[in-house]
Amino acid sequence: MRILLVEDDDLLADGLVRALRHDGYTVDHIARGDLVSSAVADGHFDAVLLDLGLPGEDGLSALKQLRGRRDPVPVIIISARDRLDDRILGLDAGADDYLIKPFSVDELRARLRARLRRGSEPARTVVHAGDLTIDPDTMTVQRDGERLHLPRREMALLMELARQPGRVFSRDYLEQALYGWSDEVESNALEVHVHHLRRKLGNALIRTVRGVGYAFTLPDDSNRV
Repeated sequence: MRILLVEDDDLLADGLVRALRHDGYTVDHIARGDLVSSAVADGHFDAVLLDLGLPGEDGLSALKQLRGRRDPVPVIIISARDRLDDRILGLDAGADDYLIKPFSVDELRARLRARLRRGSEPARTVVHAGDLTIDPDTMTVQRDGERLHLPRREMALLMELARQPGRVFSRDYLEQALYGWSDEVESNALEVHVHHLRRKLGNALIRTVRGVGYAFTLPDDSNRV
């Protein structure tokens, strides 16, 4: 899952980027409101965390631009503006949620998970594949009840594939989901992550579709609940 963070407080932004990346999200950060529209248009983002008091353009105006062109990306406002009128303005402008600063990172995580569960894609469900249990909602993998700890990008790739078993994801889509603007991506990076996952979880789960990308394939005795 790829998140766009729009926040001009560098200290807060750094903390949020670290926390969300630790959870397996790919996070890109910008600090100006007038960059939001082009950033969302150019990137594949699953959600936007949007401050309101921004240089260049107020976050509320940036939000109205997104909704004016019917961009459906979920937006959670994160702002110190705590008056009821401000919250109503933000929600009426098209925000999906409104979180008042200062807030708990755990609460932000929960609200983000809840918003992503209500997205336009099919509901994410727990996947059982042999002795593996993969939960894209909580971003956890267990083998025989014991939690496996995968590196961040391997976890992100597995969750992206497992959220829709059988769907073929293109290389471009997966690379955008895994890497932010500031990341240096080697040409074979995606293949390396797939290789490592196959080595740890078995070869059968991730199928290569030549010339296209990869798909998550469930064994016949596996299921989603």
